[in-house]
Amino acid sequence: MGGGLDSGTMPNERHPPVITIVGPTATGKSALGMVLAERLPEGGEIINADALQVYRGLDIGTAKPSPEDLARVPHHLVDVLDPWERYSAGAFARLADEAIAAIRSRGRRPIVVGGSGLYLRALLEGISPVPPGNPALRAELRQRLEAEGAAALYRELQEVDAATAGRLAPGDTQRILRALEVVRSSGVPLSEWIDRKPYGERRLDAIRLGLTLPRGVLYDAIEHRVARMVKRGWVDEVAQLLARGLSPALPAFQAIGYRQLVRYLREERSLEQAIEETVRATRRYAKRQLTWFRKEPGIRWLDAREVARDATPAIDLCSILRR
Repeated sequence: MGGGLDSGTMPNERHPPVITIVGPTATGKSALGMVLAERLPEGGEIINADALQVYRGLDIGTAKPSPEDLARVPHHLVDVLDPWERYSAGAFARLADEAIAAIRSRGRRPIVVGGSGLYLRALLEGISPVPPGNPALRAELRQRLEAEGAAALYRELQEVDAATAGRLAPGDTQRILRALEVVRSSGVPLSEWIDRKPYGERRLDAIRLGLTLPRGVLYDAIEHRVARMVKRGWVDEVAQLLARGLSPALPAFQAIGYRQLVRYLREERSLEQAIEETVRATRRYAKRQLTWFRKEPGIRWLDAREVARDATPAIDLCSILRR
C-alpha cells in the first residue's frame, strides 16, 4: 500500500491508449486479454495488475497464466517477487510504466489486466504520496495483533477509516496494519491519501474495459473456480510453500485461499471447511472489487458471458477508440 509516485508516463498522442481490463475475479479478464493481444492488428503484451501473481510459487491459487499462455503472449510483472517481499501500488505503477515503455518501443499495444483497483488507479491517475513506514509504530501494532487478534484491529480500522476497512478483508492483516499505521502517524486516513489527485489530470491515456456478471452467476463461477484449483493441486502447492519454511505471516499468504488451506494442513479445519471459507471470502472480495470499479470513471462495461462467446465487439471497440 502507499508509496509515492513519480510523474512517470504522461499522456502522449504519439501512442495509442493503453488497454485495461478490470472487474471482479472469475469474470474472464485474463482470457479476454489473451484474445486482444493475439487479434489486435499491432499485437499486444499483457501487464499483470493482480497484486499476488507477482509472487513466485503462488501459481494455482492466484490463477497465474499457464506456461502455454506465457508462450503464446508475452506477460509482464508475473513471478517477479519472492513471497517475503512487499509489493505496493506505487511499486506496481513504476514497474508497469517501465513495461509500457518497453512494449511501445516494439510497436505493440500494452494490455493491463487485473482486479487490484488501487493498483490500476495508481497507474492511470496517480495517488498522493502516502507517509513512509514508522517502524516503532508498526512494532507496537504487531504486538497488539498478537495480544488482541486481527478482529480487534479490523474493528479499530472501521472506526478510524471506514472506507479502507470496507475494501479490505478482515483477515488481511498486512494492509490493516499499514492503514492503522498511516492514520496513527499522520492523523489522515489512508483512504483520504489515496483519493487525493496530485496530477490534476490523467497521467496515462487508457481504454478501460470492465467485465461483469449477474451476482448469482458470478458466485457460481467462483465456487467452480475454487473447486478446479483444488483439483489441480492447490493443497499440495500450499504444503510445498510451508515445507520451504515460509511463514503464513508473509505478505504473499494474504492471498485468499492460502490462509484457509494452511489451517487445513495444520488440522485446524477440514478440507471442506477450508474450501467453503475460501469461496465465501472470494465472493466478498468480488463484491468489494465491483463496488470499487463501479466508482471509477470511464469504464465500458461488457457482459462476461457475451465476451466469452464472442470477443469481436471488444476487439472492435479497442480498434475504434484507438487514437
